[in-house]
Amino acid sequence: MNLPSAYTARMQRMLGPEYPAFLESYTAPRLRGLRVNTRKITPEEFARIAPFPVERIPWIPNGFYYPEEARPAQHPYYAAGLYYLQEPSAMTPAAVLPVKPGDRVLDLCAAPGGKATELAAKLCGEGLLAANDINAARARALLRNLELFGVPNMLVTNETPERLAEVFPCWFDCILADAPCSGEGMFRKDPAVAEVWSPERVRFFAAQQREILAQAYRMLRPGGYLLYSTCTFSPEENEQQIVRFLETHPDMHTVDTGLSDRPEGGHFAPGQAAYLAIETQETASAGILPDAPDRRGWSDALSRCVRIWPHRMRGEGHFLALMQKDGTGSPDGKGCPDSCGAVPEAADRRRGREKKKGKKRTPEELELLRPFTEGLPCRPEEACGSYRLEARGESAYMVQPLPAETAGLHFLRNGLWLGEWKKNRFEPSQALALTRQGLSPDQAFVMPASDERARAYLRGESLALTQEEAGRTRDGWIPVCVDGFPLGWGKKSGQTVKNKYPPSWRQ
Repeated sequence: MNLPSAYTARMQRMLGPEYPAFLESYTAPRLRGLRVNTRKITPEEFARIAPFPVERIPWIPNGFYYPEEARPAQHPYYAAGLYYLQEPSAMTPAAVLPVKPGDRVLDLCAAPGGKATELAAKLCGEGLLAANDINAARARALLRNLELFGVPNMLVTNETPERLAEVFPCWFDCILADAPCSGEGMFRKDPAVAEVWSPERVRFFAAQQREILAQAYRMLRPGGYLLYSTCTFSPEENEQQIVRFLETHPDMHTVDTGLSDRPEGGHFAPGQAAYLAIETQETASAGILPDAPDRRGWSDALSRCVRIWPHRMRGEGHFLALMQKDGTGSPDGKGCPDSCGAVPEAADRRRGREKKKGKKRTPEELELLRPFTEGLPCRPEEACGSYRLEARGESAYMVQPLPAETAGLHFLRNGLWLGEWKKNRFEPSQALALTRQGLSPDQAFVMPASDERARAYLRGESLALTQEEAGRTRDGWIPVCVDGFPLGWGKKSGQTVKNKYPPSWRQ
């Protein structure tokens, strides 16, 4: 591989005696990993039924390596949302962010969804996951992956961080900012990234990252956690970025990720205050960095950051900084520092307005929806807990209360899309099928993943049932499952299941 000379010179200066081992890592095969969807299956159960060899990733509780010859994206388990394909190092940020069920969580740069799907799994269907990407095409891919994982409590937006901060001041308990970067940790996986690398590109992304962090700060409630991460080795995008942020936001501090306490913790490297002295033209001329960083106390703060190096661990490389905002304010905009941009009076007015509701549906129309909402935390005729039914045009959604200003955002999905009313019937959505769990034999058609009909279904073909199979399952709309995990819908009539798998999803 041809590595840029400016890059190798900087890496040699950073790593010193470790540099030859780092350089040697580029000759090793790239690593492949998958992360199990714990909303649907435990890691132990997946290891038992995995259709190809897997090996546990030591520092990711639900992560596995798989061999190059395996084709996990072509297996029906992938279509059932049992796992997400992700580079092992990249699994770390979502694993470290201390999300708990019921939290309000934002993945600010979320596409294509590797980290967002894990954050959603950690929420266990409670609270809210807001997942944003500024690129519209990437945001659509993000939505599909969240649907594939069976996520009901999502808000998927296609907005700038600044616009989101206007709507959600001091609102989120946890924010993940896996920022766009120069991608130095991608060189082995994608040599084309190395070909376009330059010091100017590093500085370009560093400027973007500063703005992303500034807006993330505005949206984080007091006491909340912000995790900043990149897949690059550049100090300007990592340690230097954190120092700039902490200098301008004195109510933020780094916290321990807990990774060093794991048995393999010695393989993780801490952030380095020494890297603050590795200057670029921009930092030197702007005078941003302190002349004596150790005397300014940055060693302690940066030692709680984490570097994953490819010559120390079986991953391509990553940088993480977990930070917390001082205070214990509530995530509603009240009591928020002025720097967050919250205006208490405006927040009070916002809570006093009701969100404009869609077309009111007749009792008969709601009754058509009823069979598809069994097991959901919201029934057609009522609001249950934090969820309620909302009709928008001909579509039905299960949604949660949000600030009224959310309606002004460009969003691809708010809540769980249940399906559409059509003349004298209701047709359920693919997203709804993938949220279903614990189905009894009379509620679904279940076949083993080894059944050729599973792949035929994913191609869009209708399914022929044996007389015994037909007798076990009722006629009408039913989930089609592999080993109990839904792939989508079918419409059963006698011994035939008409395929309702979305054409755009077919393999």
